[in-house]
Amino acid sequence: MPTTSIDLNSDVGESFGNWTFGDDAAIIASVSSINVACGFHAGDPSTIRATCKAAAEAGVTVGAHPGYRDLAGFGRRFIDMNPAELTNDVVYQIGAVQALARVAGTEVRYVKPHGALYNSIVHHPAQARAVVEAVLAVDPGLPVMVLPKSEIERAARAAGLRTVAEGFADRAYNPDGTLVSRALPGAVLHSVDAVTEHVLRLVGDGQVRAVDGSLISVEVDSICLHGDTPDSVRLAAAVRAALVDSGVTIVSFA
Repeated sequence: MPTTSIDLNSDVGESFGNWTFGDDAAIIASVSSINVACGFHAGDPSTIRATCKAAAEAGVTVGAHPGYRDLAGFGRRFIDMNPAELTNDVVYQIGAVQALARVAGTEVRYVKPHGALYNSIVHHPAQARAVVEAVLAVDPGLPVMVLPKSEIERAARAAGLRTVAEGFADRAYNPDGTLVSRALPGAVLHSVDAVTEHVLRLVGDGQVRAVDGSLISVEVDSICLHGDTPDSVRLAAAVRAALVDSGVTIVSFA
């Protein structure tokens, strides 16, 4: 059956102190859900609160975006953490965004891990379970956004958590359905034509073309548009327009 609606999400709230990163207001105008940095890989209390307020005013759903404690590396470096410590770090981060979202007039409705943590829990069972334990401890009603067919998806479902399968508008895929490492050339898609073609195939056919040219099946509930991709605002607007023109409604899964 053709897809008639899809969620668009983006990673935002990644400014820190005097450092401004991305055009969150413009991105929020194109998406239906935002993943708000929790302060460990990026973000700070003022940024979190302002981002949540902007989302509340736009009617956009807020999710917590916890990562490794790695400001210098933007959360994109794997950390071999004790699982109990990782659970506590994720609890801490979700709680920070929950409090500031509430003050801003909205609430956290889901959790999406960030960066290296997101990629780690695709195949790292102990860290996947640690993240699941954190969500269960904070609120077992919070869905977890995951890469399909991953360890975190299996662990979350086994624990009774709702999972939201995610695809990526601006990232290249390996033949096994994982994302091409950012350390490799071609990992990030930059052109409007490539990104929109990628998304329309993903939403319309449930497929993506992997870097080896093969088509792989990827059924998704949400599509991510990275706020730090060059020309991200134009890409987000183009993706939204292409989907709407093809008869797909943009609406949050939450």
